[in-house]
Amino acid sequence: MPLLRIETAEDQRSGRFYLELYYPADSTQPYVTTAPRYKTAAAAEGDVIAQLAVALNQPHSR
Repeated sequence: MPLLRIETAEDQRSGRFYLELYYPADSTQPYVTTAPRYKTAAAAEGDVIAQLAVALNQPHSR
């Protein structure tokens, strides 16, 4: 079962897309919502994948 759900949505006012991150995945309310800054849903999805890849590949000190 997935722990996290990421969806894109279009802001009707600006016509731009934003991301909604749901945690836990079955939540009805987003845990995080970005500003509507993407021209396309594909651009929003690509950006979140790139950001997660960078963040997850950072060395962590413990």
